[in-house]
Amino acid sequence: MPDSAIMPEIDDAVAAAAFRRLVAHLRHRTDAENIDLMGLSGFCRNCLADWIMDAADGSLTKEQARAAIYGMPYAVWKDRYQGDATPEQLQRMKESVAKNA
Repeated sequence: MPDSAIMPEIDDAVAAAAFRRLVAHLRHRTDAENIDLMGLSGFCRNCLADWIMDAADGSLTKEQARAAIYGMPYAVWKDRYQGDATPEQLQRMKESVAKNA
């Protein structure tokens, strides 16, 4: 199914603007860790970067796609903002991701 079939009532320019706002929000909310996003929603910043990489049809590397989402190299963001995941967070993530299938 083409992406435009998911929300045909939303213009691509509007969808792109909303996506950019989502990315800006996630860049601002560094306290919202990826493990918690995964545990609640089954996706995180890295997923967004993977989706961008897929949509770019090979014109972006994983590192470039992640930098586009994080606003900096992923290794820098990870060092500044990402803590160690607890066993509980990992379990929530596992259960949440299983719902994606």
